[in-house]
Amino acid sequence: MNEILRVLKTFLAYLKRPDLYPELGRKIVKNTVNRGNAFKGKDKTNLWAASKSISQQEVISQLFGFEMSSFKTDFQEVLRNSEQREKDCPIKMGGAGALELIYFACEFTKAQHVIETGVAYGWSSLAALLSLEKRNGTLYSSDMPYLAQDGDQYVGCVVPENLKKNWKLFRFADKESLPKIFAESASFDVLHYDSDKSYNGRMWAYDEMYKRLRKGGVFISDDIGDNSAYQDFCEKNNIDTKVVEFEGKYVGIFIK
Repeated sequence: MNEILRVLKTFLAYLKRPDLYPELGRKIVKNTVNRGNAFKGKDKTNLWAASKSISQQEVISQLFGFEMSSFKTDFQEVLRNSEQREKDCPIKMGGAGALELIYFACEFTKAQHVIETGVAYGWSSLAALLSLEKRNGTLYSSDMPYLAQDGDQYVGCVVPENLKKNWKLFRFADKESLPKIFAESASFDVLHYDSDKSYNGRMWAYDEMYKRLRKGGVFISDDIGDNSAYQDFCEKNNIDTKVVEFEGKYVGIFIK
């Protein structure tokens, strides 16, 4: 019964937001006609990812030439304060990912323009912004409203106020947010994907984002073991990717 109420509440919330009707239509199709799309090629890709995976520390050293431990040492107080803000948040959202991977990707590229899809508490946003503020760069984030939880006010809550001047947050689905972001900047130094988990959703976004990643820029995608979209994308484009095993899941990363 609780699940039925949640779905009903979400549907009614969508109806109050005409700007989100395109995403509502896509969700209905995804959860009816294309229900198997989310897991397409999952077994194949998990075997592939497992055969390639190395640690986050190894990837940061091999690709970027940095010592991973310096992140938590340099930002110990910021991270401690952010952890407390997460604990104080009354809404449950996605947890922190491979923060060091994002931070050092930004440091390696001397990033000025970064895109991320998926925000939640804002841990990945925090990692990027800690690097971007050094160069007065900009983080462009795409994140859907938390319609069923009344949680919009808490999105990005772990990001301290002093970093928000370098942050532009677009509260739509990727298919609406990304064109708005691309209108503001034509080229990006780092891309971090962590939103629509469906095969079709990933393939669309990967193509659109990759076209705008500069040569020498870094592409990161979380949860690549959900389906074979990331593997298929890399194989289609002859991309030699690294795979990071992180807390039982896989993250894909490569330099263009």
